[in-house]
Amino acid sequence: MRSFGSRLWETLGRSGPLCVGIDPHGSLLDSWGLDSTAEGARHFGLRVVEACAGRVGIVKPQVAFFERYGAAGFAALEDVMAAARAAGLIVIADAKRGDIGTTMDGYAAAWLEPGSPLEADAVTLSPYLGPDSLYATVTTAIRREKGVFVLAATSNPEGRPIQTALTSDDSGPDDERVAARVAREIGSLNIGLPGALGSAGLVVGATVDRAAFGLTDVVLAGTPILAPGFGAQGAQPADLQRLFGYVAANVIASESRSILAVGPDRLASRIEERAALYPRTSHD
Repeated sequence: MRSFGSRLWETLGRSGPLCVGIDPHGSLLDSWGLDSTAEGARHFGLRVVEACAGRVGIVKPQVAFFERYGAAGFAALEDVMAAARAAGLIVIADAKRGDIGTTMDGYAAAWLEPGSPLEADAVTLSPYLGPDSLYATVTTAIRREKGVFVLAATSNPEGRPIQTALTSDDSGPDDERVAARVAREIGSLNIGLPGALGSAGLVVGATVDRAAFGLTDVVLAGTPILAPGFGAQGAQPADLQRLFGYVAANVIASESRSILAVGPDRLASRIEERAALYPRTSHD
């Protein structure tokens, strides 16, 4: 095995930046002719995995849409993630976990432990109990050749007042935004890792103004970036270079509704259409 960052860098170079969300929410299940049940979510997820294999390199199951069905939903998610990893896809579990101490150890074991029923290649985390609260989880992920994506600048407008607020202690530069502090502290954990890309990544919405959050190219250098907001939320593939500039080669462009809404029969062709729209960047 190699580090998550190395595998991700290779995948981005080979398959491009498009990441397909696996979001079996009720309206999509209904439009696909599936029941709003764990079995419906399982069937939906497996169809998405089948369509993605060989067309893109990354999928992102939204855990909440499986979790809503309880134990049966988690069993469905286990099947979907196992099928995706068996198909050679990188799986990012969009779980947004965030806590302290042994609770975070439990989350790390659930999502990042090799052989766990919920094993993913990476998981999304929330830093708003303090970025330091995630330190053990991130370092555990790196040791296990897994990855994390920590929320920094999210596309929902409710997040902006918190994420653009100025920090009030003396542990960072003057006038540092909360999002920039998260990025700096998480990015520092990539120092010394092999390859062009680290394994500790950030979530940066494609529809946000990075400058307002203090997320400069320097802050984001060498850091994987999971960027929701492409497709139905407004950002388009042609915008990727303009939005992310120097760090565009690090970006995973996540789309869900813009792909899933076409239904199961057109799904594979839609993935190919969307993937072809994204610019390819050098990963030599």
